[in-house]
Amino acid sequence: MLYTPQEILETIRMVENYHFDIRTVTMGINLLDCADPDLNKVSRKIYAKIMRLAAKLVETAHLMEKTYGIPIINKRIAVTPISLVAQSAATGDYSLLARTLDRAAGELGIDFIGGYSALVHKGAAPGETKLIESIPEALSSTEKVCSSVNLATTKAGINMDAVYQMAQVIKKAAALTADRHGIACAKLVVFANAPEDNPFMAGAFHGGGEGEAAINIGISGPGVVKAAVERLPDCDFRTLAEEIKRVAFKITRVGELIGRKVSERLGIPFGIVDLSLAPTPTVGDSVANILEAMGLERCGAPGTTAALALLNDAVKKGGAMASSSIGGLSGAFIPVSEDAGMIAAVQAGALSIEKLEAMTSVCSVGLDMIAVPGDTSAETIAAIIADEMAIGMINNKTTAVRIIPVPGKTVGEQVDFGGLLGSAPIMPVRSFSPERFVRRGGRIPAPLQALTN
Repeated sequence: MLYTPQEILETIRMVENYHFDIRTVTMGINLLDCADPDLNKVSRKIYAKIMRLAAKLVETAHLMEKTYGIPIINKRIAVTPISLVAQSAATGDYSLLARTLDRAAGELGIDFIGGYSALVHKGAAPGETKLIESIPEALSSTEKVCSSVNLATTKAGINMDAVYQMAQVIKKAAALTADRHGIACAKLVVFANAPEDNPFMAGAFHGGGEGEAAINIGISGPGVVKAAVERLPDCDFRTLAEEIKRVAFKITRVGELIGRKVSERLGIPFGIVDLSLAPTPTVGDSVANILEAMGLERCGAPGTTAALALLNDAVKKGGAMASSSIGGLSGAFIPVSEDAGMIAAVQAGALSIEKLEAMTSVCSVGLDMIAVPGDTSAETIAAIIADEMAIGMINNKTTAVRIIPVPGKTVGEQVDFGGLLGSAPIMPVRSFSPERFVRRGGRIPAPLQALTN
């Protein structure tokens, strides 16, 4: 992969002026060979394998930063869903394995480790049930472990029993970390159509169709895209889309370069580049500000969904031209607490949960890092999750919910999670009850578009 002097200079400008970075280098690790009837042996095998394969991950990422002058913000690991690895053990508390993952991540200097996960979109085996029940304890007793549960697919429909169970898990996880504003819920996400190679947290896991190990890259460049949009204040939409495509092409090329160099250095196969626009709380590094640069007075105004659709599509097209290894989520993220522009839009009254839900129909993920009053019922949370799962199922796309019922907080208050998780205003939720609907249970059938064979 050859780069012209002009491309190198452009990359330097993107880093210096527009917050461009490699958001994460994530190593995926297959742990299926760590299964054992004795959970303590499973723990020892998991620890040994992670420490062996990822021993030089952080060191290598730092070397790439120095060599190419591009910041790499997070170094992460994603493992095989722990419910698959642990369920041959007849007895024992699965949260032991969460603490093992946390210990390995801490000793390696990893920022987050994902894969304390279960796939229950069509039903739950005993291992999945045990893992889900252990999530509150696992996340409240660890610092770096992230958890995800897949509740729906276009092929299977929506497992409403699991939806309701996860809403109760979210409530319990918030209660167990009430002294930290329910921080455990910031490390927990539920999915429809979860991808197996996503490098972003909290939803990263190493899927069953993946190899022994892989290096996956998550790039980010909201500031770069915003600058491109601002250079064309009055152009038509087709011209604007072409400019965003060109920028996405450039940042994807850089991401693939870093990914392949890390892969070569570690002797681990290169996986994918996830070209998602992942914002941060830093001013100027916001997806909401890109939409406002297109001409919206405030993110959430009429036209926001259309603007986001254009942005998401152009980013995907530009990335696809730059690499044949696009994967993960790839598009635009709209996490409220992690995006300074989104926070401002909520505070101005321009953005509601309902508008965010509409926006998720055209972007990469779903309702992400939404803080709601601590007394929000499990039934209401389950119904919010179900709505988002339905968008993913019907549209054959990945959607997700990461919602935080902050103990003791109510609408109008603010909560600070720190670091990349940012701060969030407590958003109102509809007061009308979905309890009878949620308690029906069972599975919402797959849509007609599932019949593609």
